[in-house]
Amino acid sequence: QVQLVESGGGLVQPGGSLRLSCGVSGSISRINAMGWYRQAPGKQRELVARMTLTSGGGTNYADSVKGRFIISRDNAMKMVYLQMLSLKPEDTAVYYCNVDVVQYVGWGERAGTYWGQGTQVTVSS
Repeated sequence: QVQLVESGGGLVQPGGSLRLSCGVSGSISRINAMGWYRQAPGKQRELVARMTLTSGGGTNYADSVKGRFIISRDNAMKMVYLQMLSLKPEDTAVYYCNVDVVQYVGWGERAGTYWGQGTQVTVSS
């Protein structure tokens, strides 16, 4: 089984910063992509930032967070981070960690996509 555990959400004033963390555990052969999504009340879940780790991959950000958010990872610790700067009230949402992995299953491997439980980020004065 693959598990994702997120931390770092909370209440912050506009202009403030937060750092989200997500740890990935389980019987994993390799991680193909890691990213963060968010869902605000009454809205659909949307991509915030995503890193593709396979050959030729790159990093994508939502236009609304470019220049303010930074996604990074620690391969050895199987961690992905989201540094959020200059936060705005419209950044308020539940933030979800997401990974695309290849996991060991018996004597073989299987690709899968997994989500964290979500962490609340509230930007308000």
